[in-house]
Amino acid sequence: MEKKSTSRWLMVFVAFVMMLCVGGVYAWSLYNIPLLDANPGWNLGGVALTFGITVVFICFGGIIGGGIFDKVGFRKVATAGAILFGLGLMLSSTASKIWQLYLFYGVFAGLGTGLVYGPALATCIKWFPDKRGLISGIAVMGFGLGAMISKPIILFLIENYGVNNTFLYLGVIYCAILLVAAQLLVSPPLGYRPLHWRPFVGSAVAENLNFTTGQMVKTKQFYLIWLMFHFGCIAGLLVISVAVNIGTDLVKLDAVFAANVVVAIALFNAIGRIFWGGFSDKIGRIRALSVMFSLMALAMFLMGYIEMGYVSFLALGSLVGFCFGGFLSTFPALTTDYYGTENLGKNYGAVIFAFGVAGIVGTRLAGIFENDFTQAFHVAFVLCVLAVFMSFFVTKPVHKNAEVVVAPVLKAAA
Repeated sequence: MEKKSTSRWLMVFVAFVMMLCVGGVYAWSLYNIPLLDANPGWNLGGVALTFGITVVFICFGGIIGGGIFDKVGFRKVATAGAILFGLGLMLSSTASKIWQLYLFYGVFAGLGTGLVYGPALATCIKWFPDKRGLISGIAVMGFGLGAMISKPIILFLIENYGVNNTFLYLGVIYCAILLVAAQLLVSPPLGYRPLHWRPFVGSAVAENLNFTTGQMVKTKQFYLIWLMFHFGCIAGLLVISVAVNIGTDLVKLDAVFAANVVVAIALFNAIGRIFWGGFSDKIGRIRALSVMFSLMALAMFLMGYIEMGYVSFLALGSLVGFCFGGFLSTFPALTTDYYGTENLGKNYGAVIFAFGVAGIVGTRLAGIFENDFTQAFHVAFVLCVLAVFMSFFVTKPVHKNAEVVVAPVLKAAA
């Protein structure tokens, strides 16, 4: 029993380390200026689109992984993701045309990230049905912290070795760490429950009810959840993808101070994941999301209408990261609450595709309005207000068509 107790916390640590590695993709805006300097024919909209493509293929990787990791195991899927992620970064070092960057970083590294992210998160959720929101937050906090941890490393490597070699060195380092960590992932036994834990009455887990993906997409709640997630991620990714450029062009900061905002966003992104995950365990997912969207709307409104200085940009960027991180820990927990754990990989793969589409929309907004970012903030503000309104109509789906899974309950120490 003690071994099981220890192993589930080991899974959280392993997942955290893996998320820390792949989370470096959130530091993309640090590459924008060096890539533009190294490639005079490129433009900001085109370079920033790399991040949007990456986000889309993170979701494709999550969908693919979600469809197979219950069959082949978390370990094999995460191993494939580690190889693909590292290979994508290494090949990015050879990119001389922007389409090559889209392919190597956007497609390869994006798919690899999704293949790592899905198994790492699902492992934690399955081991911790009693603390689903909190543990989701801890695990994905690493994804948010990845940008903060990698910022000084990326800047050091770019300054001393150039942007292309930076991709190469990071690819080798991350691939090695991820390959080792992937071998430690273990799924809990069928029917596993922590000692003394009882699911909330009426929840999908309490009733042993599990929606297939086909059943899930027939519920109106899925589309409300999808659109809310999509709108929130547009706002977050809009800022994250071009944070340095917002700082230098709109706020008139030098590159060093603008890069500090990237760190602040990453830090509060990470804090938000664990805070909102645990908070939603206490007050409910939808209530927590309503608060998050309200705060994100406030941030978009202020960024669009006030004249920002360093402190105000730092504060508002941190608020954006704080709420964005909350979306990425609360929506997987909400998906599990509503649709069960049995098909979590596939189901959350469908939900998180909202994040992928938002990556394209958010980065394109940044590109379209690169000469006046405030217009993009106005669009994001409206979307966040719509999400708040939609949250009032999200209720637990009816489980009458759901799959009933009866499994022996295995007790384990908490």
